[in-house]
Amino acid sequence: MPQISIPAPYRGPTQGQPEIATRGSTVRECLDDAGRQFPGFAEQVFDSTGKLHRFVNVFVNGDEIDRGDMDMAVSEADSIEILAAIAGG
Repeated sequence: MPQISIPAPYRGPTQGQPEIATRGSTVRECLDDAGRQFPGFAEQVFDSTGKLHRFVNVFVNGDEIDRGDMDMAVSEADSIEILAAIAGG
């Protein structure tokens, strides 16, 4: 099962879990599965139109993927990482 690494600011819905196992053959399917498992998680990652929030970046096996490539295939052994960019001044 692909694993998703959850950044600390997004762990509320996952009850503090830093990593979760998901089912899916694409990045989007895995993130959608995480949203089904943990209500409230998807709203942290996606906006109301289903696109990634502006300050969310996604990596697969350590490589950042293009924001428009959410249908990128993943395998059982892949690791998906969510990076929450925090802006401040």
